[in-house]
Amino acid sequence: MADAEFELDTDDLTRRMDGAMGALRSEFASLRTGRAAASMLDPIMVEAYGSPTPINQVGTVNVPEPRMVTINVWDKSMVGKVEKAIRESGLGINPQLNGTIIMLPIPELNEERRRELGKVAGQYAESARVAIRNLRRDGMDQIKKAKSNGLSEDDQKFWESEVQDLTDKYIAQIDKALEAKQAEIMQV
Repeated sequence: MADAEFELDTDDLTRRMDGAMGALRSEFASLRTGRAAASMLDPIMVEAYGSPTPINQVGTVNVPEPRMVTINVWDKSMVGKVEKAIRESGLGINPQLNGTIIMLPIPELNEERRRELGKVAGQYAESARVAIRNLRRDGMDQIKKAKSNGLSEDDQKFWESEVQDLTDKYIAQIDKALEAKQAEIMQV
């Protein structure tokens, strides 16, 4: 029985590869580069009203200047909890209180710390490449299964090249994103 109707769901593969890229972007955003960015607070959760809550849901996060992030905490009783969460986050930032406003001066990065962050960025990129290659393998497995169900060799080659092209495109995006992030980290 020939399965002439096989069609690989490239939209699904693309969506899943986009997910891997999105995860990489958010990991990159959490790396402190010596420049202030509101996104550097995204991974930090505050114990608010009995559940872990992102900082941007208990106050307004602003970046008034390149080396300063401010958080205007809406509920005065939460200021101490937000400050504690930032201190314990491992960001290496020392919060300064001014009423309900928490100021986060971003210190300069030294050369050694920049190199460390560059390596971490490389590890994040490698994890994303592995995720993309795993998705490639899933696609190739679907094609192999279809071949055993009667997919022609020409169709098999066509779908394999589609999956490979998609994989190459995403690996190139990862490499480009890593290059940009490492340049940003090393910029003094």
